Amino acid sequence: MHSMSQSMVNDLPQAQPIARRPGLYTPAERARRDATVWTLVQGILAPVQFLVFLVSVALIARTLITGEGADWALWSVVVKTLVLYLIMITGAVWEKVVFGKYLFAPAFFWEDVVSMGVIALHTAYLFAWLNDDAWLSLGGQLVLALAAYSTYLVNAGQFIWKLRLARLEKA
Repeated sequence: MHSMSQSMVNDLPQAQPIARRPGLYTPAERARRDATVWTLVQGILAPVQFLVFLVSVALIARTLITGEGADWALWSVVVKTLVLYLIMITGAVWEKVVFGKYLFAPAFFWEDVVSMGVIALHTAYLFAWLNDDAWLSLGGQLVLALAAYSTYLVNAGQFIWKLRLARLEKA
């Protein structure tokens, strides 16, 4: 019985080693990244989006604490969402130029997965905002915005980590 089970084990396909990328970018991808204007666009939009985020968080906090400035807080989330859409569209174009895929290139797969959650939560906020109090109360809309912002922070952290890895790789 032992020799028969050993024979069956020997007939199983052997696991192949997983091919790993040599780094974040191949030399060709790095050259495309450095040559495209979309890298500059992302470099400008990322801090702009973060600034809009900080202003919006302050406005939301003010509204939650004092009850004042609700319209400013709500509109700030709309602006943040529009900037998010812009950076996501231009980021997809950047990814296509650099990696040949609009989304989910292996080097940025998990960042793109989390980005889909960020977009979903921001879009849910827009639906709530457009439906005013019929879908979510003011407090509910602001809490939803903060949930969207929490996922945005995780995603921003992912991209900052990748930027750091790229700089370390270059050195």
